[in-house]
Amino acid sequence: MSRSWIATAAALTVACVTAVSGSPARAQGSKPPTSPWSAEFGIGFDNSISGNINSGGIGNINNQTVVITRNTYEQVYGTGLNLHFGGGYMLDENQEVRATFTFQSLDAELTPMGEIGASRLYGQYTDYQTFALDFGWRRYAAVSPKVRLYGEGQLGLGFVDKTDVTLVAPGANLSQKVTDFYDRTTAFSLGVIGGALMQLNDRYGAFVQVGLRRMSGMSDVDDLLGTGLETINDNSARWTFPFSLGVRARF
Repeated sequence: MSRSWIATAAALTVACVTAVSGSPARAQGSKPPTSPWSAEFGIGFDNSISGNINSGGIGNINNQTVVITRNTYEQVYGTGLNLHFGGGYMLDENQEVRATFTFQSLDAELTPMGEIGASRLYGQYTDYQTFALDFGWRRYAAVSPKVRLYGEGQLGLGFVDKTDVTLVAPGANLSQKVTDFYDRTTAFSLGVIGGALMQLNDRYGAFVQVGLRRMSGMSDVDDLLGTGLETINDNSARWTFPFSLGVRARF
């Protein structure tokens, strides 16, 4: 992910938050809305900005020298879709508290991992599966009778399934599965979002949003103990650039 994408996401988020904070609608008071509850469903992707599924290292497997090269989440899993659904409660016409559930399952590509002896080394990771729960506070600002901008801050938990990897080196006659390369993990997340909501009628609306999100690292397991490669899975925290669109209903 280039710095221009990071700057674009940050600028849009700041613009939404600034517009929300400075909007004249803020002075309208805290009158509760007639339909305070809402539900949303969306689809999107989390494009990785930083974070390694494995770091680099030098060690020894089966009495052969091994060189492991760094691989990012983007290189192994690419950019996959996620589904999210959730709900909110309007404190007044401009403020909302929210809870959002997100599910993601990504297939791994066969990944060059480095070299062992005179042979190339490859890795096949298992799927990356996560179920996340985020809590947020959102503030709206009307820019027209049908369109409102919003800014939102989020804190949450991501429940990540365990990750295995099979190391294969055809020239060295090696095929070794590293079980629980990462153990099942509860990760912490922090994010900011900026978006726009277009009201289709009194009940339904459509939205588009972008943001920045950080998730803490996964729990590494010492299956590589004694190989000299124990540190290749200890730098898995990552930043992502989430983008999504969806529909919203008030009731």
